[in-house]
Amino acid sequence: MKLSNKGRYAILALVDLAIHRDQGATQVRQICGREEIPPRFLEQVFQDLKRAGIVRSKRGPRGGYQLSREPSDVRLGDIIRAIEGPLAMVNASAGPVEDASPSQLAMQAMLGEVARRIDACLDDTTLSDMVERAESMAVDSGRSSAYVYAI
Repeated sequence: MKLSNKGRYAILALVDLAIHRDQGATQVRQICGREEIPPRFLEQVFQDLKRAGIVRSKRGPRGGYQLSREPSDVRLGDIIRAIEGPLAMVNASAGPVEDASPSQLAMQAMLGEVARRIDACLDDTTLSDMVERAESMAVDSGRSSAYVYAI
């Protein structure tokens, strides 16, 4: 499986939306500034995510994008399939099974298992999981968290 820049940007942008979800709709320029994503490219990504029902848009001065579901209900597999199409291993097929040698069949079976495990991993990981990872890595690296607490 190969993840394109479009797929990477989609995940980055959605994690950013999840982190900042309490602030309402987020404008593309804000996400681009925080995540270093080209704005025109991100607009295209959001159109695909909107068609898939993962984000919704809001027009107007306080407009922007926001998640259409809770971060715990959005799986990485959903995001990647919305952007990349069906998940598949690159060159996983070696031709017709009836013409395959035993070693080719063994390789196809192994690659099929790898593909199933990748699918399972992506479908078991949610945006909430990614937010937790991002926050713990920010703390571990000494960087400030996305959240600011004032008393």
